[in-house]
Amino acid sequence: MNSVPFEMGPIRPVDEADSLLIRTTRGCPWNRCSFCTLYKNMKFSLRSVTEVKKDIMAAKEYFNGHPFETCFLQDGDSFVMGTKNLIEILETLRIAFPSLKRISSYGRAQTMIKKTSSDMKDIFEAGLNKLYCGMESGSALVLEKVKKGITPESIIKSARMAKEAGMDTTQFIILGLGGKHLSKLHAIETAKVLNEINPDYIRLLTIGVKPGSGLDSQIAKGEFVLPSETHMISEQRLLLERLEGIKSHYANHHSVDLLLEVRGSLPTDKDRMLAILDRFLSLSEADKINFILGRRLGYYRRLSDIKNDLQYRIVEKQVQKIRRTDSDSFEQVFHDLRRQVI
Repeated sequence: MNSVPFEMGPIRPVDEADSLLIRTTRGCPWNRCSFCTLYKNMKFSLRSVTEVKKDIMAAKEYFNGHPFETCFLQDGDSFVMGTKNLIEILETLRIAFPSLKRISSYGRAQTMIKKTSSDMKDIFEAGLNKLYCGMESGSALVLEKVKKGITPESIIKSARMAKEAGMDTTQFIILGLGGKHLSKLHAIETAKVLNEINPDYIRLLTIGVKPGSGLDSQIAKGEFVLPSETHMISEQRLLLERLEGIKSHYANHHSVDLLLEVRGSLPTDKDRMLAILDRFLSLSEADKINFILGRRLGYYRRLSDIKNDLQYRIVEKQVQKIRRTDSDSFEQVFHDLRRQVI
């Protein structure tokens, strides 16, 4: 399937679009989260050091001296590897690609806390200096309900271990993961954990439930109620408002997010970001529907785009078409459009 002479996994973070991709594991060692289908039919396996080193050398030859500055280790959790093996891979990478300034990986909290502080420091010094962590929520109840397999305590401990070792950390949060009923708890408890760990980067993702996932089944049974788009903006406002005493870069940065302009450094840009959320929440119901649909269909990029009269009228024709079909179906349409891009 690959068009390159080395193995590649199915995913990488948005921020790693230009990075060298080297696969250290196949799939996810947990693979039970109710919101995820990415590795559903993939058996987890560790790749051997020999395999990975062979791929590194194949990549070196294939890219023929390209000066990569960043590398991402695929798939779901490189920290499940033995520390000695991971360090050997990192050292090989840095020899093969001496221009590398950053090597990153997903890191699962329950795996990282099994490492010692000395292990983490050694891994950092070997070159792995950035971690992507899917905490998703800081609420113990939400984490339990979505079968995440981690706890707020393990999130905090693993993040502190990474920071003490010298690694930059990115924490991913999923808006709407608590559903309608646990939305407030999800926002408040997530902010509480983020305040404890002060990550370098906070990245927001908006929920889109994939067909065949555990959450999809729960929705069908009435056990999980998706929040509306407006509800999730209110949820985000509560989360952002509760962030205190941290210096993270905060961003809605994936195409699934409604308000991509909500990004900036904390605490400097907090009031500006809150003001953007408030501007959306103060729109009339008709304008909210127009903006959400226009954003989801690609007509709008920023909230201010709604002021473009021509674009507004084009989107409004689509709004009216949906109203004539089923005036109560807007949230389902929005959700269908969201899950197409995750």
